Amino acid sequence: MGTTTPPRTLAEALRARGDDSLAGLLRARPDLLNPVPNDITQLATRAGTRASVVRALEHLDRFALQTAEALAVAPDPAPYETLLSLLTGDGLDDGEQHDDAGAAITAALPGALATLREQALVWGEDDRLRLVRTARELLAPSPQHPSPTGLGPTVAEATAGMSPGRLQEILTATGLPATHDPVSAVAALSALFTDRTRMAELLDSAPVEALSVLDRLVWGPPYGEVTPNPTPPVKWLRDRGLLLPVSTRTVVLPREAALHLRAGRAHRVPEPVPPAVAAVAERDPQAVDRAAAGQAFTALATVEELLKLWNGGGPTILRAGGLSVRELKRTATALDVPEPIAAFWVELAYGAGLLASDGETDERYAPTPASDEWLDLPAVDRWTHLATAWLAATRTPGLVGGQDAKGRALSALGPELDRSAAPDVRRRVLALFAGLPPGTAPDPETLLRRLRWERPLRGGPAPGAPAAPAPGGITSGGGAEGTDLRSRLALWTLNEAELLGITGRGALSAQARALLEEGEKAAAVRLAPLLPEPLDHVLLQADLTAVAPGPLERPLADMLSVLADVESKGGATVYRFTPGSVRRALDAGRAATDLHAFLAAHSRTPVPQPLSYLIDDVARRHGHLRIGAASAYVRCDDEAVLNEILADRRSTGLRLRRLAPTVLASQSDPGPLLEALRDMGYAPAAESADGDVLITRAGARRTPPRTPPVPVPEGPPVPDDTLLGAAVRAIRAGDTAATVARKETPDSPSSPGPSGALPRTTPAETLATVQAAAMTGATVWIGYVNADGAASQRVIAPVRVEGGFVTAYDHTADEIRTYPLHRITGVAELAEEA
Repeated sequence: MGTTTPPRTLAEALRARGDDSLAGLLRARPDLLNPVPNDITQLATRAGTRASVVRALEHLDRFALQTAEALAVAPDPAPYETLLSLLTGDGLDDGEQHDDAGAAITAALPGALATLREQALVWGEDDRLRLVRTARELLAPSPQHPSPTGLGPTVAEATAGMSPGRLQEILTATGLPATHDPVSAVAALSALFTDRTRMAELLDSAPVEALSVLDRLVWGPPYGEVTPNPTPPVKWLRDRGLLLPVSTRTVVLPREAALHLRAGRAHRVPEPVPPAVAAVAERDPQAVDRAAAGQAFTALATVEELLKLWNGGGPTILRAGGLSVRELKRTATALDVPEPIAAFWVELAYGAGLLASDGETDERYAPTPASDEWLDLPAVDRWTHLATAWLAATRTPGLVGGQDAKGRALSALGPELDRSAAPDVRRRVLALFAGLPPGTAPDPETLLRRLRWERPLRGGPAPGAPAAPAPGGITSGGGAEGTDLRSRLALWTLNEAELLGITGRGALSAQARALLEEGEKAAAVRLAPLLPEPLDHVLLQADLTAVAPGPLERPLADMLSVLADVESKGGATVYRFTPGSVRRALDAGRAATDLHAFLAAHSRTPVPQPLSYLIDDVARRHGHLRIGAASAYVRCDDEAVLNEILADRRSTGLRLRRLAPTVLASQSDPGPLLEALRDMGYAPAAESADGDVLITRAGARRTPPRTPPVPVPEGPPVPDDTLLGAAVRAIRAGDTAATVARKETPDSPSSPGPSGALPRTTPAETLATVQAAAMTGATVWIGYVNADGAASQRVIAPVRVEGGFVTAYDHTADEIRTYPLHRITGVAELAEEA
């Protein structure tokens, strides 16, 4: 057996991988699966495309990214020791790089390198590490996109096109032997800059001002502007090649000189270890759970109140979609919360499928039929439904009130609020919470620092640090918000989790931990003992109020909301009975006897006499006046009442006139007339054309059945194990068909063409070859054109040939299939391996 030949291309490196390793690559980079590559070569090509490499780089943590950045400025290929040296330095930097940091880098580098290899960003053995060309182009320095490391081009790159005479002048100024060969001159200058002893001697002779210039460029950006007549320090550096010209006004510090000044380090602060999430407080876990449960109860009450508020048809929808600023303010006032929090509740109900557009010509928001089902669920199930919808939602209410890339205002329920990164950030934030001991509240600043370490190209700059341009022009995820979107999403997550009862007093609750780790049923079991049981009674008081000492059962709460007005909320809800509220119950079809019976059945205290008098008084006057459509008319058996109305100055605008002793007519519509007479202190009732009293029940407007909005995925979905297994088998089979040696038949046209081309044989040769393969159990390579005209290559093992069909085991599909012989373009035998 000979030694294994090192891979010369990325395709060869991928081909040498095992099936589990290939599946790991496809799992880490699911965009490579759409569609499934035909073979390994196509997989390698797709893995090197710019879009795919950018997506892969965006999912690297900070140290893996720093490792890739170091490889981008290292020689290609680079030995492992060179890469390690670029990260740890050469130890000659006056103690700036401490031994413990070097040890941490040494310990973390194999893992970072394994991550880059798994994602096919790096390939080759440890003595010949290669960064994928596209990644090198993205991360390598250029005048347009400085390297994240702050390093400039090499001496060879910076002197390309420089005249031999100018190179000779630099060599002379640095004391190097003269040579007329440009290649030798560049090599000599590079050797000088990489020789620590000679470089130290050269810099010792430099003016102090020249060293100050180098200090400003050493950690980047390495480019500087010069005047036509530079100062003596700059001229000294330029004469000796420590500053090389890029243009007539721009110079650059060459990479070799910068690395000497940095003591060999590619990064000022390598970060091999993720920053720890610090705790700001440690609280009693039971107190945390109780606080979270209390907020969960408040969340349910708020969403229920929102549904009730929009029950008869909510606000109209803007032409561009979404909720107007005025309607959001009105909703916030009704819910007694600030507008940003009102936007959160509205978006949560919408994302959970409880609110939607009614689809009418005059579009309005209204509860969906699913909201009625949700209201009938137990409280714990209602909460898990909301929490699960929040975790998966890509809607980001924190953006409401801001502007999009075109300067247009972003409105609640508008079409521009989807951010695909939101679910991933929410779950990651809560996972960091879950990694702390129960009852521990994390420090938000350290939590953000950890998120930035995990996704540096998406997490934004560190606190207080200037925002650096993305390497190679990489556009970070998040659209117009830029690279800080993930940080903003994390902060919004902290606030929203507290509002929803996921966290309590800043720490993750046990019920939320169960929801994340075990599912909705486990969360419901944890939450149930912490929520108060609904009550079936209230306490009636003599001042025409009722006190609900806790949450009420839904039928009782619904009826009480019609019969009384909510006066205050808190630990106990106070309802007030007024003539208007009692009339509202009578308008809904309740009789006075029904109201008396209802109050007597649900009050733990005797029904106060003033409340009974109020109900009887309103009921006695209710419906005494009747209003119908004429345009409108007023009918009353008591002529004195109608005379009183006509004499009242407030009725002047109604333009009433008497049609009969007991009937008045008006040019107003029945609705405005009804409200006007109620404002005058009467209790009229609307009646139908048949003379019957119209009952106006509490609103019951519902949208047609609506499904919750589908979250916008962040890139392709992660494939499951079944899909990965099938994809790997298909790629392997296609690769076998594309690379295996095929038998040559010089005396016939059966020799396959170029790699990737379909084999071509005559029908007789095709039949003879597959029959022979079926008899011997051999595997053959065929070209096949399906009914849609799509051509493909397949590797099959024929089992039976009859009736114009060949039944064979298809290695590509990993199953038995039948192929019509007339659709097989040709067949070629596979040569035996040497």
